[in-house]
Amino acid sequence: MNNLLSPFTALCSVGFFARLSYALARSPVLPLFALHLGAGPEAIGFAVGISTVTGIFFKLPSGALSDVIGRKRTMLIGLLFFAFIPFTYLLIKDYTLLIIIRFIHGLATAVYGPVSMAVVADIAGAKKGEMLSWFSSITIIGNLLGAPLGGLILHGAPGAAAPSIAEFHYAYLASGIAGILSLIMALSVLRGDKQAGKGMGLKEASLRFVSGIKEVISDKRIVITSNMEGLQNMTVGALEAFLPIYAVTVAGLNEFQAGLLWGIQVLITILSKPIMGKTSDRYGRKPLIVAGMILCAVSFGLIPLLKSFYLLMFAAVFFGFGEAFVTSSSAALVADICKEKHFGTAMGTFGTIFDIGHASGPILAGILIARFDYLYSFWIMAGILLAALPVFVLGVRERP
Repeated sequence: MNNLLSPFTALCSVGFFARLSYALARSPVLPLFALHLGAGPEAIGFAVGISTVTGIFFKLPSGALSDVIGRKRTMLIGLLFFAFIPFTYLLIKDYTLLIIIRFIHGLATAVYGPVSMAVVADIAGAKKGEMLSWFSSITIIGNLLGAPLGGLILHGAPGAAAPSIAEFHYAYLASGIAGILSLIMALSVLRGDKQAGKGMGLKEASLRFVSGIKEVISDKRIVITSNMEGLQNMTVGALEAFLPIYAVTVAGLNEFQAGLLWGIQVLITILSKPIMGKTSDRYGRKPLIVAGMILCAVSFGLIPLLKSFYLLMFAAVFFGFGEAFVTSSSAALVADICKEKHFGTAMGTFGTIFDIGHASGPILAGILIARFDYLYSFWIMAGILLAALPVFVLGVRERP
């Protein structure tokens, strides 16, 4: 047990600091930094979404690379991006360079994400379920702490009307330090990688991915359910980009409060998902997905009407509940359908649709906000969620 506990504890620490590093560089720091550079709403949305676009394109090659050179080596490559890319933000003087660095920074999660859980599974042996659950929970805590900590760093200058370039540099320095800690811990535990020569190459992995897409689009239930998740995640991406901007520039809150709003939403989602998963097992997936989409749409649409921190906090709480309803039940429903028709390779496509939704959210929100105001932009996106409900209710049956 001691031989298991030590490397596993190290891997959990690696995951915690890696995700903390990435979260520190993201929300609320990133949209506020783009605003500081003079970016408009469309440009801010693009800056937030571009790193997720990286994941859409590079998660598949990264997974294939891990089969060729080994998972641990591939994981170390991802951790190099976590460790050193944050320091390049200190060189940014204009928006164009920010976009380039954000795209490169997206390689951190694109390379690290697909292989980190597999490395934990290798070490866990017979305790895969338990160990993977703990690893996932601990890394999520890193994500959770990043937003308020980043906001606190930006709010470090008492009486300042807006964060200075120095505060942004402090936030990215903190991100880099967390990334370096993650890399140092990984170097001590990720040794003795097995040769992966027997694994499939990039071409074969690409063919399997294309096959998975074909299997997914052959069943409208999977397509519709996956798109419900994607649409809900579109609003998550929009909030990640523009909730901090709205909170600071319209509602008059400080940067720490803006970070807390995002952190509260994430916390509620984390705490609610296991309960919602059990509930969907007992009462069915569709009712929870419908309820979650309504909760997300209503709370999302209410945000531009609110300026009080506590009222915005309540909206964030309800949005977090809605996200938990949708994400726990939609993934389970797709798994049910795939199990029925043996869609083993198709499940990977669900994650790609998730990323597409997350990337499109801030970009779409930025375009809408540039042409309308927050109120009509948020109402349009909330309306998209509600408009999708009849398609889902009529088009998806839980039992064939």
